[in-house]
Amino acid sequence: MINEATKRMLELDQLLGMAADFTVSPAGRRLVERHSPSTDGSRVQAWLEETEEAARLLALGSSVPLSAMEGIDLIVSLLGKGKVYAEQELHQLGVWLASVAHMKRYMESKRDVAPRIASYADSMDDCPELRKELARCLRGNQLMDEASAELGRIRRQLYALEAKIEKKLEQAMGKYKSALQESIISKRRGHYVIAVKRELRKQVPGTVWDESASGQTLFVEPVDVAGLQQEWDSWKADEEQECYTIKAQLSAMAEARTTELAWNVDAMGSFDFITARGKLSRTYNGQRPKLSSEPVIRLRGAKHPLLPSEHCVPLDIEMGYDWKQLIITGPNTGGKTVALKTAGLLVLLHQAGFLIPAEATSELGLFHCLMADLGDGQNIEQSLSTFSAHMTNVAAMVKAADRRTLLLLDELAAGTDPGEGIALSIAVLEHLLSQGALVAATTHFNEIKRYAALTAGCMNASMSFDPETLRPLHRLIIGEAGESRAFAVARRFGLPEAIVAKAEAMASQASKNAERSLIDVSLMEAAIEANRARQPAKSADSRAKAKKQARQEQAEGGEETPAKRKSFQTGDCVWIYPLKRTGIVYQEADERGNVTVQVEGKKLSFNRKRLSLYIDRSELYPGSDYDMAIVFDSKSDRKKRHLMSRKYVKDIRIENSPDTSE
Repeated sequence: MINEATKRMLELDQLLGMAADFTVSPAGRRLVERHSPSTDGSRVQAWLEETEEAARLLALGSSVPLSAMEGIDLIVSLLGKGKVYAEQELHQLGVWLASVAHMKRYMESKRDVAPRIASYADSMDDCPELRKELARCLRGNQLMDEASAELGRIRRQLYALEAKIEKKLEQAMGKYKSALQESIISKRRGHYVIAVKRELRKQVPGTVWDESASGQTLFVEPVDVAGLQQEWDSWKADEEQECYTIKAQLSAMAEARTTELAWNVDAMGSFDFITARGKLSRTYNGQRPKLSSEPVIRLRGAKHPLLPSEHCVPLDIEMGYDWKQLIITGPNTGGKTVALKTAGLLVLLHQAGFLIPAEATSELGLFHCLMADLGDGQNIEQSLSTFSAHMTNVAAMVKAADRRTLLLLDELAAGTDPGEGIALSIAVLEHLLSQGALVAATTHFNEIKRYAALTAGCMNASMSFDPETLRPLHRLIIGEAGESRAFAVARRFGLPEAIVAKAEAMASQASKNAERSLIDVSLMEAAIEANRARQPAKSADSRAKAKKQARQEQAEGGEETPAKRKSFQTGDCVWIYPLKRTGIVYQEADERGNVTVQVEGKKLSFNRKRLSLYIDRSELYPGSDYDMAIVFDSKSDRKKRHLMSRKYVKDIRIENSPDTSE
């Protein structure tokens, strides 16, 4: 299943349009327009052999004789309908049959270079009797006198009468010389006439058949010529009747060979299509890759055929051997999407029988389904947002996925909350991996890079970047994850340095906070171990189970279901989904379900739906009467509390209201 949307997205329609422009016949063009990639191995193999042979012939400078195809489709399509063809159509048919004979001789001479397509010419029939009869009867668009004995006799009479008429006219011009506007003989309305001045018309007896635009000249048929003209008209009618008889006979001969002529049209159309494929393949130096029985991709030196070759960096892309998923990362404008499109388009071209712009050592299998989700996917007509359109495509991919499916996903986790998008993306990738589908995807998120690094059957790849020139190198490096390089790209495109520098500082702080969050978790785990030495032994199994559940929920990025949710106690360590880090419950849930949590010394309010238990307070503190002020108060607040416990001190207060709400 390769739908039309995917073909357009990967620009196969543009390549087929270019191939159509190389055809010289309507039959060949129709074959291109109806052409579609195949999943049948023997058919694809035959197409590739045809295209390779055609390209080889073209490389030798050989010109396939297809120039006489124009207009022949219509002529052959009217066979069997009793049509009597005009001289021009019969001449065109004769020229085309001559080109069929030429094609047969040409292909026979090229059998050693192109054995497969040469064999197709063996079934063509140049209808020698018809071809020779057309050649005998016609010269250009005119029937020859030799077309029949009767036509020859009639035309001899016409030639004799025309000579007599011309002689009579010359005598009339001498006789009426003073009345003539000029001494010429012409023909008007089928009659021979001389040019007479209007004012001297009565001096020349005869019939006026026309006049000049000014009206000063009359074209008169002299009375001496009228009798000969009538005799000529009679013989001319006989000629027309005989010509019709000959054309009818020739048309009947053609109709008797309808089957052969129709087959020739189809065969010549196929030659036209094959030649067009060869011509297009030569425009990008196409090569024929090895056709694998397995659904694999190994592209060496691959280029996108629609990009200028001199500016296109060759790509090496491999999937289906040691890994089924390729996660491509790297800077914006670095070529990630082009890499996806190149892989997808070359697979389509290969299965459509075209040579591909890659080295001959490349290897491609056949895919029964190819689907792509590229770009923002915005669908205004259907009122689908970017993310909705993306999910619609992904849902279709999940449904179609199997081992002979190739899926291309651009910008995983884009268009929605990053945490939820990342979780969805990883879950989808895991499912697609279990189905055996080949997946090439691009992303900027470290979590997805980490998934690729830790998951068997997945591989990271990156688009290279020159840190000195701040420019992408557009090379795909398999085996290492890349960086987005957003700040370098922003500088390159002219964003003010002050803005970029501030952004870098903010990003650096965010990175430190993330590291601090990891340290917090490590410290809490160390506290648990220390506390266990001071507490009666708990069930190791129950502790492990609770910890595993909390970590699983954290990894999935999801939220507890109402059935699992509990009332958090002051001192519990909880996972905060919006912040993707831990905190300590400072104040238990109010009537609206809002819980106050301390995070890095700040009191923040979150709805309990946004929290899950990470470590129970019983595993963190020595006993139920543990002084929580040690955990929640700052050093200065503890001093204040100590003073206030001893005596009243004016203007000293401790404020513990939440800093912000969720």
